[in-house]
Amino acid sequence: MPLFLDQLIAMLQAEEHAPEPVSYGRNSKATKPGQAGTEMGVSATRHGRELMQRGYTVEQVIRDYGDLCQEITGLAMERDVPIRVEEFRTLNRCLDDGIADAVTEFAYQRDALMAGSGVESVNERLGFLAHELRNHIHKAMIAIRVIKSGKAGLAGATGVVLDRSLVAMSNLIDRSLAEVRMNAGMPARYQLISVADFISDVRISASLEADVYECRLTVSTIDPTLAVDADRDILFSVVGNLLQNAFKFTAHRSEVKLNAYAESDRILITVEDNGHGLAPGEEERIFRPFTQSGSDKSGVGLGLTICRRGTEINNGILSVRNTPGSGCIFTIDLPRRALPNPT
Repeated sequence: MPLFLDQLIAMLQAEEHAPEPVSYGRNSKATKPGQAGTEMGVSATRHGRELMQRGYTVEQVIRDYGDLCQEITGLAMERDVPIRVEEFRTLNRCLDDGIADAVTEFAYQRDALMAGSGVESVNERLGFLAHELRNHIHKAMIAIRVIKSGKAGLAGATGVVLDRSLVAMSNLIDRSLAEVRMNAGMPARYQLISVADFISDVRISASLEADVYECRLTVSTIDPTLAVDADRDILFSVVGNLLQNAFKFTAHRSEVKLNAYAESDRILITVEDNGHGLAPGEEERIFRPFTQSGSDKSGVGLGLTICRRGTEINNGILSVRNTPGSGCIFTIDLPRRALPNPT
């Protein structure tokens, strides 16, 4: 601000001694007043950049110049120094130009920072995705090579490795497609879904993965009248991700339970594993991006983040109840709808 005042004084003095009124703006370069205007623009730009770097808001940038105008006019009144109309116009023009330059630079720096953060985040996710996909492909190729050599068959342990790799790649692709849809802001395709039919389809898809992890998938009997209004693909991805986590963390040869039932005007879909549960305080942390819990660190730590976002897109709530020593119960809470009566 002292620099702004020095430049303002230089402009007022140049105007006072100019043989005729000078028209200049932020981009003037030829005359002395214009040079002062250019210097003021440079310093205002720097001012906007520095305020952005120090965490100020754009409102504070504008208020800086407004406060300066009040201080100048207040001081003039206090000292009984009249401000001529031409001088006040110059002051207002300098303040307007200073605000414009400072705010423009502030917005530019903020957009660049946000764009950089967005690119960094996308690159990080792509890196994790490529790394995970490469690992699964590598395992599958080794398994196929061993099977082709005649040293192992499809029914043995090598076949299990191949199955597991292919299932993992399928889940990874499904999860990525769901995330792309959600991040792109594509409108949800809501439709009335029979909960019983939906859970039946999920069971068919998840049974192979249960076999790969050598655990049992138990699905409760679902009331055929229950329905939800949801984007089926996104909801399918959410339940599939929760089951994938359950298979991964449940005890070997134990049971994973999938259930769906009504409570008043809500539909609850639950996935229960038989693992070791969560450490204290982990219930919310596990929904953060790139967060992994437990000893199995395969994956990129995005599954539960996508699950929560997908549930919210379907106007629902995703929560977890921890039962230390006996596993976790993830619950998808959705608005209940009614199926039309068959005619």
